[in-house]
Amino acid sequence: MTIAQINPLLSRSALVAALFLAPRLLADTVVTANGARIVGKITGIHAGVISMETDYAGKLEVKQALVTSIETDRPVAVRLADGSRVVGIMSSPGPRAVHISSPTRTVDSTVAEVAGFWAAGQEDPEVVALRRKWSYEAGADVNGRKGTQSQLATSYHFRAKLAGPADTFEYYTAYTRQETNGQVSADQFKAGVDYTDNYSPKENWYVRDEAGFDRVNFITLYDLAAGGLGHDFIKTKDEVFTSRVGLSYRYDQYAAGKGPALSSAGADFGLAYSKKFKSSQLSDKISFDPAFQDLGNYVFNHEFDFEIPVYKSLWKIGIGVSNTYYSRPVGGVDKLDTLFFSRLILTWGAQPSS
Repeated sequence: MTIAQINPLLSRSALVAALFLAPRLLADTVVTANGARIVGKITGIHAGVISMETDYAGKLEVKQALVTSIETDRPVAVRLADGSRVVGIMSSPGPRAVHISSPTRTVDSTVAEVAGFWAAGQEDPEVVALRRKWSYEAGADVNGRKGTQSQLATSYHFRAKLAGPADTFEYYTAYTRQETNGQVSADQFKAGVDYTDNYSPKENWYVRDEAGFDRVNFITLYDLAAGGLGHDFIKTKDEVFTSRVGLSYRYDQYAAGKGPALSSAGADFGLAYSKKFKSSQLSDKISFDPAFQDLGNYVFNHEFDFEIPVYKSLWKIGIGVSNTYYSRPVGGVDKLDTLFFSRLILTWGAQPSS
């Protein structure tokens, strides 16, 4: 046989070998108890679920309890149920058995004992999830109307949140001004901080303080400080419903000639609900703060907001309504102050799950 005859044979043999070995060299393999063989890339193992990416079915999730074999084509980082960590190539020498080998160490375990899985060289996702992260939000809107009524409204707000599984710190500020038929119908500013400590899965304690002014209602300065206990009726990745009960201190200083300042301890009640949908989110908040000095003197706040993304996750449009009810207003103004808003919102930083 000549060299010319041998070369084509070698080429065909190399091609066949490459096609045969490619699936093993370029993919991970998961086999289930019913014999299903899933070939792709394992992206993670967490809370009894194996996450994979495949060319033929996209992203898949497989219950770990149904898996009898796991094999990887590359070194990966694995955390076992006892907390130990090892980096190596995974293989399954037998049903529900796992062998993890590296140049310096080998570990034999079971599929059920694999508690975490991530790319070698990266951080453990469980450690990352426990880390507090900052997120930010800034928004502005300008609304005008001509016709039977002339109206111009502007508002701005900023919010910064540091959140983690154990606690949440939030700072916020907002300013709103509105003119209707040449008269100022809203001129409000507020800034506040809110801290929540989750001492159990559904119980927490909180402290908060908010100060500002409302010139239309002749309030030159107000401050409301409160603290108490909270309870989460619902707390999932996409839905939260929580309540608060506590004590407060309320101070209202009025414009000259409009009445004496209010300085009184009081109660603090609150409800908050938020729900994330596939491409939108709504939130609804209520607070009720009566003064012990005069229980008939209270402030009731309600804000409903619905947000829709307009560009990836950075830009959103928010529409909603804000209601403030003063039971004892001064200067003859209305008890109920209602503002409708639509705003453009920019968000950046980490986005907490809840």
